[in-house]
Amino acid sequence: MTTHNISGLASSLATRGLLPFDKLQQITTSAANEKKSLVSYLVENNFISSLELAQFCEAEYGIPLLDSDTLELDSIPDKFINQKLIEKHHALPVYVQSKTLYIAMSDPTNVGALEDFGFSFSMHTEALLVEEVFLKEAIDTLLENDEDSLDDMDMGDIDDIEVDDSDSRLDEAQGVDDDAPIVKYINGILIDAVRKGASDLHFEPYEKKYRIRFRIDGILKEIATPPVNLANRFSARLKVMSKLDIAERRLPQDGRIKLKISSKRSIDLRVSTLPTMWGEKIVMRILDSSAAALDIDKLGYSDEQKAKYLAALDKPQGMILITGPTGSGKTVSLYTGLNILNTVERNISTAEDPVEINLAGINQVQINIKAGLTFASALRSFLRQDPDIVMVGEIRDLETAEIGIKAAQTGHLVLSTLHTNSASETLTRLLNMGVPAFNIASSVSLIIAQRLARRLCPECKEVDSYTDLELKTIGFNAGDIQKGITLYKPVGCSKCSDGYKGRVGIYEVMMMSDNIGHIILNEGNAMQIAQVAEAEGMYTLRQSALHQAIAGITSLKEVTRVT
Repeated sequence: MTTHNISGLASSLATRGLLPFDKLQQITTSAANEKKSLVSYLVENNFISSLELAQFCEAEYGIPLLDSDTLELDSIPDKFINQKLIEKHHALPVYVQSKTLYIAMSDPTNVGALEDFGFSFSMHTEALLVEEVFLKEAIDTLLENDEDSLDDMDMGDIDDIEVDDSDSRLDEAQGVDDDAPIVKYINGILIDAVRKGASDLHFEPYEKKYRIRFRIDGILKEIATPPVNLANRFSARLKVMSKLDIAERRLPQDGRIKLKISSKRSIDLRVSTLPTMWGEKIVMRILDSSAAALDIDKLGYSDEQKAKYLAALDKPQGMILITGPTGSGKTVSLYTGLNILNTVERNISTAEDPVEINLAGINQVQINIKAGLTFASALRSFLRQDPDIVMVGEIRDLETAEIGIKAAQTGHLVLSTLHTNSASETLTRLLNMGVPAFNIASSVSLIIAQRLARRLCPECKEVDSYTDLELKTIGFNAGDIQKGITLYKPVGCSKCSDGYKGRVGIYEVMMMSDNIGHIILNEGNAMQIAQVAEAEGMYTLRQSALHQAIAGITSLKEVTRVT
């Protein structure tokens, strides 16, 4: 029997007659295509049992078979937990004895694993045989615990995180050895921001002070005040991580960082630098796809508002616009709709700046203004690609608006955003851009204006008291006041931030109607549109926020702040 096309363990299995040679050729190819080890593929697909394969390897190669009960993950020194090596070789360093590092593996012919671990830790290595099912379970548990430990990390515990900063410019500008503490400190700040659920990080130099702030639940909080003489080193490190020009300090720059904080979780950061009087201010926006909840039932819509949104999504054509200031949750609302629409029967394309949430099955395009790829040019290209649904990150100019409306009028569903304060003002904004009134009336089907209010911490919130006059002044109607309203206030505990934990959406959902269309065609203003929409049953942002306060989800102070 010839085994010239297979080697290692596969060759031994074929030679001993455990599996046919031709079958092993196919298995080896399939395992490689799926990027799995041969042992994993054999066991997962039931070609041979885990125990039978381990016993064969023990007899064939004379390597001791380790009892699964002796795999004590807690005893593995942290310095040997190298995720890249563990995942690459499907092998696990288990303990050190007499200056030898013992590697648990299910394929004893994987000499490369021993060489790589030995080289990385400058130690002699020896193989120990472990059943595949137990090895896989141990690796999954170890790496999962490593990811979960993020919640318990302290900035002082961080030596390094995986980020692509292979650039010699920092060496030339600052000196790597001198800046090792800076690298560690910046890494710790980034991990701390992710752990605390921050959306933005601000690095701010002043004349006699350097300040680092996180935006948590929409509110900026001061986190650290390192020495001001480190300002240039901080900016140099962050700019290298973002692949920006560290020599350019007079002009604003934009960049990105891809941060791998565990084997299963990566986070993108959008970086913006701005020259100020005392140095460069750097703001970083955290784009964490894994943290986005794309469940419409969790976003804070009332039943009626949700029904209107779902009805608009169910239409084969038309335009859905979501409006609000920066950081009001427009992207999550958009992607929640796209997630509902994302089926194999639909061709969905998006143009975004930047792409914040990755969704499988959707063709996402990153806008690149410098290269000439604008929202308008991307939208024109989409219309030549047989689309069903198109999402444009933002309507910024008349050209983009006109192409989007044309698409909505020709059998496509279009979703986009605008920066306006209310649903009614969105229509007048389009008119002011130069979009003809009849095009707006015939193409726009739904407008959602939104804000984000902080949620009260359920562990520590307390009942608050207000007079009837105060309640009436803030917007409650006489009927609700007469029935009795229970409102709550923030207190603060170890599980929250100033009495709040997380945020909830506040929405104004306006469907296009004949009456609203009539006002637009007669060049009516936003106030007239709002009056008709309210008469037709639309809750304003203030009314929606008050309902959330009655439900005990937020406080009246938050209602006043966001609306």
